[in-house]
Amino acid sequence: MHLAENLSVTSGRFTDPGPKPENQDFLGMHVPEGPLLATKGISACIADGVSAASAAREASETTIRSFLNDYYETPESWQVKTAGQRVLTAINRWLYGQGQGSVSAEKGYVTTFTAVVFKSQTAHIFHIGDSRIYRLRSGELEQISRDHSSRVSADACYLTRAMGISLTPRIDYHTLDLEPGDLFLLSTDGIHEFLSHSKLLEILSSGRDPEAIAAELGDATDHSDDNRSALIVRVDTLPDQDKDDVFRQLSTLPFPPDLLPGQSMDGLMVEKLIAASPNSQLYLVHDTCDNNRPLVLKTPSIHYQNDPGYLERFALEEWIGLRTDNANLVKAVRRETPRRFLYYVLEPVKGPTLDEWSKQNPSPSVESVVKIVRGIVSGTRALHRKDTLHQDLKPGNILLDADGTVKIIDYGSCRIGGISEIATPFHRNEALGTLDFSAPEYRLGATPTTSADLFSIATITYYLLTGGQHPYGDPWARAKILRDFHTLSYTSATAHNPMVPLWMDATLRKALSILPDRRHESMSEFVRFLEHPDPDLITTAPLPMVVRNPVLVWKLVALFFFVAWVITWIAK
Repeated sequence: MHLAENLSVTSGRFTDPGPKPENQDFLGMHVPEGPLLATKGISACIADGVSAASAAREASETTIRSFLNDYYETPESWQVKTAGQRVLTAINRWLYGQGQGSVSAEKGYVTTFTAVVFKSQTAHIFHIGDSRIYRLRSGELEQISRDHSSRVSADACYLTRAMGISLTPRIDYHTLDLEPGDLFLLSTDGIHEFLSHSKLLEILSSGRDPEAIAAELGDATDHSDDNRSALIVRVDTLPDQDKDDVFRQLSTLPFPPDLLPGQSMDGLMVEKLIAASPNSQLYLVHDTCDNNRPLVLKTPSIHYQNDPGYLERFALEEWIGLRTDNANLVKAVRRETPRRFLYYVLEPVKGPTLDEWSKQNPSPSVESVVKIVRGIVSGTRALHRKDTLHQDLKPGNILLDADGTVKIIDYGSCRIGGISEIATPFHRNEALGTLDFSAPEYRLGATPTTSADLFSIATITYYLLTGGQHPYGDPWARAKILRDFHTLSYTSATAHNPMVPLWMDATLRKALSILPDRRHESMSEFVRFLEHPDPDLITTAPLPMVVRNPVLVWKLVALFFFVAWVITWIAK
């Protein structure tokens, strides 16, 4: 029995070359230790090397071993889909390169591949080729993979998709909810092609342990003329959904008391309170256990000690800060001294927030703003590479250090793909950002993507260029439904700052589109067109002067009427 916190499975396997001289099937299963059990899950997979390929055995074995190793080397923050697909893409490139891209596969490294990753209460399925995966639930046997093969005659069948055939294979992916008692069978065609559906159902429904079931599948297919392999996985229990149990896991450390200058906690001597909000407290401290190293101590608010959702977010803030390494992201610091209370520590950053900087620089140069935006994008992209959305990018959460380097802080609203897949008995609030700088999709209930962070960055850019203005003005705060957002009118940045080039304003307008699919495809594209005109946008007609610079228009109108009055007065 394998345990992943509260998830437990029992497995059994059978593999045999049959009448063939070499077993070109390969199967495997991996149960990691420690935190990876929860963040990555348990994986089981099977592969059937294509016998027409000269390196069939090596292809199947390499694919299984590489997947079971490399999947667990991907960041814990990645979703299963992201990690699995990237690993399989890399494996396929190696197989394809080794086979020199032989479409016929006669000399290639070609194999089928089928895998299931059990994580929390979900099964994640990856599949290509004609190996199969079945699920037995409540007496019903269902094939949950689709064969990628074509039968040309009663005796001839060829694969339409497999690992190693093409440089960009299409690998099926889908998810299934898990229930205790679910029984999964992963098999190669030497098993399922020689057993009827009813016979498979009979064997799998016997109620015996998976090892005995796997052996019986082998006995029942001893007439097979192919390699035979089967991997049985039974789901015994799922993560406990008792709220109190989960809460106890999250609150094993007590909340620290309010701290005063001169007080010490776990070797951290408090110098002063930096900031206090309803959610947390920040203290400047020095570490007496590490040569009085200056640090920032963050403690949770006592008001949330009975809120498991808050406790999870607080713990994840440190988790993100320890696992991201980018010059534009504030880092959490790992100390050797044991903790007696719930808190974490960060590197100190001396410098103003962008809110403060904007007040000090109400009319900044375009170049200085673009430099700041490049830093924000750099840090945000580092989070995105970890499958993490910041979700609360705003001037108050961005600092400029003494060297002018951007530092993004406060990971309390981050959405981590890999963590969001883990079921919890409490509600996760996914829309935690600040209204003025958050994308419309948060208020509309749509699933946010990296485009939501891009919208926030574009809003910050506009804010800095215009001395604190919002691109949609005061009505933005009142918009709630899609119709409300479509009635909003974008105000050109040039109306507030004539030094903003028209092509830059066009870039901002696009990044600030209400609909995500109308924004830039990537952060790098947005930055590129902040620095250089987008040829697709500069071909559009220029904005009317009344939109680009209404103040100047009204001055000209006033001047016209004044001159007209003077001429009329002289004429009299």
